[in-house]
Amino acid sequence: MSIQDRVGLGWRDVLAASIYTHLDSIDVVEVILDDYFNASSRQLRSLRSLGKEVPVIGHGVALGLASVSRVATSRVERLAKVIHAIEPQVWSEHLAFVRSGGYEIGHLAAPPRNSNTVEGAVANLEIVRGIVGTLPALENIATLIDPPDSALPEPAWVSGIVATAGAGLLLDLHNLYANAVNFGHDPFEYLHAFALHRVQVVHISGGEWIRLDSPEHGVCSRRLLDDHVHDVPDIVFAMLAVLGERCPQPLTVILERDGRYPEFKVLLQQLQRAREALESGRLRAQRSQEAHELAAV
Repeated sequence: MSIQDRVGLGWRDVLAASIYTHLDSIDVVEVILDDYFNASSRQLRSLRSLGKEVPVIGHGVALGLASVSRVATSRVERLAKVIHAIEPQVWSEHLAFVRSGGYEIGHLAAPPRNSNTVEGAVANLEIVRGIVGTLPALENIATLIDPPDSALPEPAWVSGIVATAGAGLLLDLHNLYANAVNFGHDPFEYLHAFALHRVQVVHISGGEWIRLDSPEHGVCSRRLLDDHVHDVPDIVFAMLAVLGERCPQPLTVILERDGRYPEFKVLLQQLQRAREALESGRLRAQRSQEAHELAAV
């Protein structure tokens, strides 16, 4: 693997002791910024101290950037306080709809993918830039329902927001895989449709198949649910290898796990497999370049 690539996992309190014990096998940790909105100064200092032991990046979960509704400046200010206190090397946030008119929907929803939500997201990102001082890398989200009133395919919608705002991309590979198989796309063709040259951070995780039945309409179907409590499937590692081949820029890969934790050695094995997947892609790119140079002689 390139010396510039990094592979790590999400910081969770239940994993803290094991993370400290195995820092030699972990290149980077990702902290959920929203978890520390009400943290004491002592807690924030502890997180900043963590950054002296291992590189730290930040991850926001509920700004609700992908909306025609303006992002709440009070929430951005709380997020900025955490970012300025712990100084993550980079931070990220979802391209999701979470609230409007004072109503919270309680989860990350995919908004209609059209020019209105592109403009709304870009406007919200300008508010964030003005308060935080930096832009987040923007994450694609998983959805069980293709959002109505969408005029743009997901890759074009995400890439349009990222390019217009001048932001980086956090590419969640399991989210991408789930959306591809849930709505009839080839996962690898879907992957190539995103702006891969803008990828800064990569999330890998697992999920499970669930049934969505509607007996009254005679419809029985299944969907892949991204749940962060299952192991990373083989195809996600295969897509990570493609990123290693197609992305010349350094990549920071984060394993997300939020429950049903296996023995920590299993998580370390998945980190190592991620390194190997990246390395295989890097080697393919190198061999392709060498073959191209030889053919040009």
